[in-house]
Amino acid sequence: MRSRAVKYMLLMQFSQENADFPGLDQWKPEEIQAHVRFMQRTNADLAAAGELVDAQGLAMPETARIVRSHGGGAPVVTEGPFPESKEWVAGWWIVDCDTERRAIEIAAAVSAAPGPGGRPLDMPIEVRQIMAAPPAEL
Repeated sequence: MRSRAVKYMLLMQFSQENADFPGLDQWKPEEIQAHVRFMQRTNADLAAAGELVDAQGLAMPETARIVRSHGGGAPVVTEGPFPESKEWVAGWWIVDCDTERRAIEIAAAVSAAPGPGGRPLDMPIEVRQIMAAPPAEL
């Protein structure tokens, strides 16, 4: 992979309130398979273009643990699910692109991944540049 020195993290976010599609437990097996094939094809295309740094899906939010430590003693671990959390990160890509515009193009393609009935999911994908160093003003 060639380094372009501009990396972006694309965060795939799901929302219980704003989703226009049912939870994965309600998808037909062939719909899940089509979605997975789309993601695999996307990752293969990004890898072939030298743009893929990493891509991972995350377990469901009820498996999450929030860990806090106040600098001594045992950390405090809170287990999910968190009813107040209506949105969660479902996965991410780290891409190495020539421009922010290209990162947005990738995010738009991923946002339109197929869902139930093959319809595009219109998932929100957050695009954030990965900082190589702290901002100069710090």
